[in-house]
Amino acid sequence: MISRISRAITMTLALSLMAFASIGHANTLEEEPSALAMTGDALIARPLLLVTTVVGSAVYLVSLPFSLLGGNAAEAGETLVVGPAKATFVRCLGCTTSGRKPEAIAQE
Repeated sequence: MISRISRAITMTLALSLMAFASIGHANTLEEEPSALAMTGDALIARPLLLVTTVVGSAVYLVSLPFSLLGGNAAEAGETLVVGPAKATFVRCLGCTTSGRKPEAIAQE
């Protein structure tokens, strides 16, 4: 009896979470950062992200033999190098998500 109730609650919770996740993906967010956000990004965040990219590249090179043996070299490269590099170089100034703004993509 208790396992049926527990299973029903679990299924209800799972279905509710899936419904809320689809609502969140339906709306695209347009970021319009303030001058303060752009200044902070240019003076603080980008230099730190550049250092993170360089350090991540060094760690990736040191760990490459082990990640090749483990079969996750691509995943390690994505996490240690590509992710920080995208956040450093392919993100609008002051934005919080990586990637280009839709207007920049449409113009190319």
